[in-house]
Amino acid sequence: LESMSPPSPSTPTAFPLSRHENDGKSSYGGRDVVGYASNPPIVKWPRGAKVALNLVLNYEEGGENCLLHGDGESEKLLSEIVGASAIVGQRHANIESLYDYGARAGFWRLHDLLVRKQVPCTVFAVGM
Repeated sequence: LESMSPPSPSTPTAFPLSRHENDGKSSYGGRDVVGYASNPPIVKWPRGAKVALNLVLNYEEGGENCLLHGDGESEKLLSEIVGASAIVGQRHANIESLYDYGARAGFWRLHDLLVRKQVPCTVFAVGM
């Protein structure tokens, strides 16, 4: 565990820690950034609920590299294919099919389920 502890101020580091003008401030830009620490407010949720959920669906189909969008090579990073590499000047059918499923079926299956169950949801989406 010693190797996991942060370096002491006298230990030189290869990558210095970042600094920002707002470091150490308790408020900036009109925001209180201290938080509640060990004194959180007493919250009474509707119908006596104990937990509040914020559901966000991250929909990124269409943001990957693709020759059809004018990119010079296929996608290589954003897939479940271990060790995938870009193919220069050629489409990658396996990776494209993963994204096609999300756009054609996956998103809509989740959308229909959430609408049917009346579950509110925020969608973060990539725009083309």
